Amino acid sequence: MSRVRALAEALIRLRSVTPDDHGCQRLLAERLRPLGFVCETIESHGVTNLWAVRPGEVPGPTLAFAGHTDVVPAAPADQWRSDPFVPTVRDGRLYGRGAADMKSSIAAFVVAVEELLEAGGDYAGRIALLLTSDEEGPATDGTVKVVERLEARGETIDFCIVGEPTSVERLGDTMKNGRRGSLSGRLVVAGVQGHIAYPQLALNPIHRLAPALAELVATEWDRGNEYFPPTSWQASSIQAGAGASNVIPGRAVLDFNFRFSTASTPQDLQRRVAAILDAHALDYTLEWSLSGLPFLTARGALSEALGAAIRAEAGVEPELSTTGGTSDGRFIARICPQVIEFGPTGASIHKVDEHVALVELEPLKNVYRRTIAALLRR
Repeated sequence: MSRVRALAEALIRLRSVTPDDHGCQRLLAERLRPLGFVCETIESHGVTNLWAVRPGEVPGPTLAFAGHTDVVPAAPADQWRSDPFVPTVRDGRLYGRGAADMKSSIAAFVVAVEELLEAGGDYAGRIALLLTSDEEGPATDGTVKVVERLEARGETIDFCIVGEPTSVERLGDTMKNGRRGSLSGRLVVAGVQGHIAYPQLALNPIHRLAPALAELVATEWDRGNEYFPPTSWQASSIQAGAGASNVIPGRAVLDFNFRFSTASTPQDLQRRVAAILDAHALDYTLEWSLSGLPFLTARGALSEALGAAIRAEAGVEPELSTTGGTSDGRFIARICPQVIEFGPTGASIHKVDEHVALVELEPLKNVYRRTIAALLRR
């Protein structure tokens, strides 16, 4: 059994359902310390974070791997063909919660570092790992807390590989050089409750909201740019009603979300929404929640090194993409100018019978190893 598979299986056995790390980071720290890593545990409100750094013998850039040891719940567990926390191989695939998202990536990077150091060579700079148990949760006590501590100490990262499962059809076909931001709003439109047979004595907030809603749906917020699609506005919930079909409600509540590119700012989007609502003379309140800013890494040393490693190991030309939801890269980008996400095929993540193809494990490890060597070689 390969070292990558063995370590991935050891991590899968640990029931690290968010935010419980369940000993994953302790296992990894015990493996990293003999390699010269200084391991720092940062805990916050039940979340465990690990910042592990191997100081360079000579000055040079810092290359970090970022990932998460927490996984989503495995329910309904009775629908899995095998215990989600007992790593099981069937038909050339390793099954288990976290197999693809993202314990295999963590294992591949750790073994890549081990092999690189065993082989020797003339390298400069630092290798680091930033791991959290709060990526699948609210992400308020995880990577962001580590970044805040590093900022306070004046530490920066030059290159960061986030081990998210980015590949779509085959290993290496996609790496992500950015993500859209996420901005949510809750709009409450006031009306006047009354009997549905006497609308002249009431004010229907649903009717008042409808024209504004149509305009919000039809608005072009921006056209995106070279890396991002246009900003998307989507309604996620509309609530109204008093529990009886003969009552005009006294208010209507609309929940919505922007997934926005670097072509727009949260402030501009908020301003434009308010202008639409005001133009329709609505009596409303609006609460905003910004869960993540967009980030973007332009083509540069990291994407070139990672792309060359993918071509050499996987025989495919990777596509740069910014699709999908948010990731912890949005926090790391505050202290790191080049952040790229790359990992195995992710079609099964968060699903029953999550798995990773065994044939992807060694090439994934080799991609990480080649990338480290290319960026830190003197």
